[in-house]
Amino acid sequence: MSGLTQTPFFGLTLSIIAYFIGVKAQKRFRFALCNSMVVAVAIIIAVLLLLDIPYETYYEGGYIINLLVGPATVCVAVSIYDKLALLKKNLLPVLVGCLVGVAASVGSIWVMCRLFGLDRVITAALLPKSVTMPIATAVAQSHQGAVSITIAAVIFTGLLGNLAAPLLIKVFRVKDPLAVGLGIGACSHAMGTAKAMELGKTEGAMSGLAIGLCGVITALAALGFGALL
Repeated sequence: MSGLTQTPFFGLTLSIIAYFIGVKAQKRFRFALCNSMVVAVAIIIAVLLLLDIPYETYYEGGYIINLLVGPATVCVAVSIYDKLALLKKNLLPVLVGCLVGVAASVGSIWVMCRLFGLDRVITAALLPKSVTMPIATAVAQSHQGAVSITIAAVIFTGLLGNLAAPLLIKVFRVKDPLAVGLGIGACSHAMGTAKAMELGKTEGAMSGLAIGLCGVITALAALGFGALL
């Protein structure tokens, strides 16, 4: 058993099985907390704790899945192409929405970090928490932030967006699918986009677009992050 857990195959298989169980649980119970991503993460954590397996060992296989996040995100471009006419018609609202989304995300984190007296390293790690993982870690590294905290923050943000998006849409009575997609993609990257795609094609396409635009805006804004730290 110990030999099996030391191979990349273990992390890869565990991730696939955990997500499969999560999807089945979500379809079976249709309860908010039975979200497929939440269930999968809970199963992986439980297995690692019960078998006393270091996260680094698991990640040797989990990293393979992580490498596929980029190509999977790019594949969203297919749904964006299907909605190209809608994008051209609403280009200005889309750009403004993404700019406001990035400003709200970065601004709120900066304010809370100041209120709670967090140091420069933690602040730099948390500022890019709403964009996709490769960009977030690159931004954190460029400002000497704690990358491990960035990774945790990005994952938590994505899970929260995936879980809470449908409820928030109902609470704030957001009817426009374009606005729904942009809002989800701007604040909860790929994990949120997975939920947006469940809500509809337009929501999924706009959420995927928001991932790319907000990532570019955040990367450019990172040049001025030093003034915030």
